[in-house]
Amino acid sequence: MEAQAQGLLETEPLQGRDEDAVASADFSSMLSEEEKEELKAELVQLEDEITTLRQVLSAKERHLVEIKQKLGMNLMNELKQNFSKSWHDMQTTTAYKKTHETLSHAGQKATAAFSNVGTAISKKFGDMSYSIRHSISMPAMRRK
Repeated sequence: MEAQAQGLLETEPLQGRDEDAVASADFSSMLSEEEKEELKAELVQLEDEITTLRQVLSAKERHLVEIKQKLGMNLMNELKQNFSKSWHDMQTTTAYKKTHETLSHAGQKATAAFSNVGTAISKKFGDMSYSIRHSISMPAMRRK
């Protein structure tokens, strides 16, 4: 009995298919004419309130733009400030710090590896140069 009662008193939000079932259900046949009229009046009132709120929001947004213009703030300055703040916030994250440290370490290793390769190539060229100079200077190696 308790399990059945729990199902009726479900506190979790509706899931996708539950919402579809509720949206497609026709409750109008279950309502009296008086209830339908009350709901229609409430619907009109909500739509009016939404329209009023949109108008108030629009007026406040215009006022905001006027104040920003008076203060010399423009979109480009705001974008710069937002970007700078976001960049700073990102740099202070643990993930960024670890990544930066890892890439820095990898860069140092790569630099050392390239340096070693460069040194080895230079040494080989030096050996080849010595070998060529040595073979040219030896009389037995010259053509007759």
